[in-house]
Amino acid sequence: MRCRKNDNVIPKEVFYMEGEVLVVASKVRAYLKGKNVKMSGELIGALNEEMKSLLDAAASRAQRNKRATVKPQDV
Repeated sequence: MRCRKNDNVIPKEVFYMEGEVLVVASKVRAYLKGKNVKMSGELIGALNEEMKSLLDAAASRAQRNKRATVKPQDV
């Protein structure tokens, strides 16, 4: 099922996902298409959760090092 938002067709599972979406589905789809594979409807939600976990860990590391800036070495 798909929902409409601002004249764009958005998969329902992305539209109703909790929190902010950090992963761009069209970019992931294009990348995977270049690898000659398809993307499941649940992939973006899973990638989004992984991205949040990665960023949370990086932010914690920066704070433990008494910095307010997340740097590449924090990832």
